[in-house]
Amino acid sequence: MKTQPMSDELLVRNYINGDHKCFQKLVSRYRRKLYGYIYIAVKDSMVADDIFQDTFLKVVTTLQSGSYREEGKFIQWIMRIAHNQIIDYFRKNNKFPQVSVNNDSEDDVFTFISSEEPNVEDRMITDQIHSTLGNLVEMLPDDQREVLKMRIYYDMSFKEIAEETNVSINTALGRMRYALINLRRIIKDKEGVLIS
Repeated sequence: MKTQPMSDELLVRNYINGDHKCFQKLVSRYRRKLYGYIYIAVKDSMVADDIFQDTFLKVVTTLQSGSYREEGKFIQWIMRIAHNQIIDYFRKNNKFPQVSVNNDSEDDVFTFISSEEPNVEDRMITDQIHSTLGNLVEMLPDDQREVLKMRIYYDMSFKEIAEETNVSINTALGRMRYALINLRRIIKDKEGVLIS
C-alpha cells in the first residue's frame, strides 16, 4: 500500500522542530513551480536564480524566527514572497535607454542605444494589462479562479491541481474550461470599458 506524502503543514512543523530534511522535501516539492513563476516574470535565468534563492532565504528566516503563521496554504505563502521579491527587483533595477555621446557627429544626441529591455511606457502598458487581467480573474467563481491561478500562475499540472483541491482530474479540467469560457465572456462584456 502506497503511503501518503506528508502535508506541507507537517513538513513545516517538523522543520521548525529541527528536522532539516523536511525543508529539503518542501523545496523539492515546489522548486519547479516557484522557479517557473519567477522566470516567467523576469525572463533571465541568473536573476531568476537569485530571486529563487532570496525567496527561500526569506522562508527559512521566517520559519526559524518563529514568526510563520499558518494562514492558508504554504505554496501560496511562498508565491507571495516570490512575487514581492520580483516587485522589489523591478523597483531597484529600472533601466532607461542611454543616450550615445560621440563628438564626431553633430546629431549624436538623437542617437539612442537600442535596448532589449522594455522601456518605461512598455512596462506601464504591460503592468496595466496584468492588473486588468488580474481584476477580471478575480470576477470568476472561486473554484474556477483557484484552478486557473494554479495552472497559469503556479504552473501546476492538472494532476497536482486535483490533488491540491481534493477533486478528480476531470473536475479540475472542467473548472479550467469553464474559467476560460467565463473569462472570455467577461472580457467581451467589458470590451468597451477595457479599450476606452
